[in-house]
Amino acid sequence: QVQLVESGGGLVQAGESLRLSCAASGSISNFYSMGWYRQSPGKEREMVVVLTSGGKTNIQESVKGRFTISSDTAKNSLYLQMNNLQPEDTAMYYCNVVLPYRSSWGQGTQVTVSS
Repeated sequence: QVQLVESGGGLVQAGESLRLSCAASGSISNFYSMGWYRQSPGKEREMVVVLTSGGKTNIQESVKGRFTISSDTAKNSLYLQMNNLQPEDTAMYYCNVVLPYRSSWGQGTQVTVSS
């Protein structure tokens, strides 16, 4: 089982940026998909952006143009660049990697955006 650890969250003001990182304990080069999800109190977990092994990117409309996903499979890492953050982006952010026969989730990193 690949373990995932997120980092990079924090408290920022509206309009500022953060870069989240997700480090995997093993190889993720044979991924089916990798992505970022978020969950706010009282709400269900929602997809933010997902990258498929076929090169397709699925991104939530509300973050399009502000958030960018990237990966470095040589470093077994996944990133989320978040620009122009808004209060509605406040949530716990989780990374997810789907590999053959298993799906792994991290513990999450908190992002709080003040107005």
